[in-house]
Amino acid sequence: MRYMVEQLVPSYQALLPGTGHLGIFPVRTRFWKYNYNDSRKNVVKPISVIRPQILPTALNGGESKGLRVFVISDLHTDYAENMSWVRSLSHKRDDNDVLIVAGDVAETLKNFILTMSLLKERFQHVFFVPGNHDLWLRRENNAYANSMVKLDKLLDVCQSLGVETKPLVIDGLGIIPIFSWYHESFDTEDDITDIRVPPLEMACKDYHACKWSGELKDGHDSVAIHFDAMNEKHSDIIKEIQLRCNQILTFSHFVPRQELCPEKRMLFYPNLPKVVGSDFLEARIRSLHGNDGRPSACHVFGHTHFCWDALVDGIRYVQAPLAYPREQKRRMNGGEGWLPFCIFCDGEFTARLSPCFWSDYYAVNTRTPQNTTLAPWVAKFYRKFV
Repeated sequence: MRYMVEQLVPSYQALLPGTGHLGIFPVRTRFWKYNYNDSRKNVVKPISVIRPQILPTALNGGESKGLRVFVISDLHTDYAENMSWVRSLSHKRDDNDVLIVAGDVAETLKNFILTMSLLKERFQHVFFVPGNHDLWLRRENNAYANSMVKLDKLLDVCQSLGVETKPLVIDGLGIIPIFSWYHESFDTEDDITDIRVPPLEMACKDYHACKWSGELKDGHDSVAIHFDAMNEKHSDIIKEIQLRCNQILTFSHFVPRQELCPEKRMLFYPNLPKVVGSDFLEARIRSLHGNDGRPSACHVFGHTHFCWDALVDGIRYVQAPLAYPREQKRRMNGGEGWLPFCIFCDGEFTARLSPCFWSDYYAVNTRTPQNTTLAPWVAKFYRKFV
């Protein structure tokens, strides 16, 4: 028995996950709950969802004895609502406040420059790594021959604004940006085979909005290898940081491990893991923090729009996305009142980001990727056929 698509509900941050940034399916705003206990039949019912709010961190003042580091990803300020949110951030900061921006600032250079300028006015130090949306060309009027040319332009803009894209030590904390890109072979878990899943070329806008030159091409690990190699130019600085710093914060846009994404059967677009992460990225993280990690090891990422805070093999992995306006309205954690999230304060990494629906779920439930039976809320939106 197979399934075909009947209806899909995208949302990276809703109670039930979807395909947010892929942007190919109609948007719905209802949450659904599967009723396992109905004696007549198993049904899916709409329910009201109570959204527990993440409490604001040290963002809005408060006593601090030293360096504070805030993190955020997926600003997407091509949306007017998100640009307004950036403008609304307070100018009241301590002299040494740091903001980590883990990619996907804006699709157009104009909005990228405006966003980073606004952030630099509000934080003493701003760090950035590029995301996939930052390298899109579809609205740039043929200004760039390819996405790597646009990347060079973005890095030049960062340098002129005083935005950091290189490793740096601030008050004893080593901060290391890691350039990365995803590759399909990152996904090694069992595929969902009893549904007709739209191909990546249809679902992933990167395949059309980005352009590559030479041997670089979509669907291949060549782009991921190229981006990973870019980190080598800072190897001397990184070695010095490893010698000097007991506490190191690394960050990327893409996902380092498949455990940091829900299982395929939970996703409305089951092929999502093929376009989110990089094995080369995780290997580089381990080269910086150690194969077994350490208590002071922390890595921040973005891209999937899921709030996440989990300890995996000795490294703390955190995602704190602003995401799309429609996702902010229906997701568990909102975003307007608690972002950017303070990850480091008073000489130590701060308490856990909570609630985070999916990392909370996997904290108490074993990951079983070999199970390819669709989750009830996903199966609801596929129509059976023989």
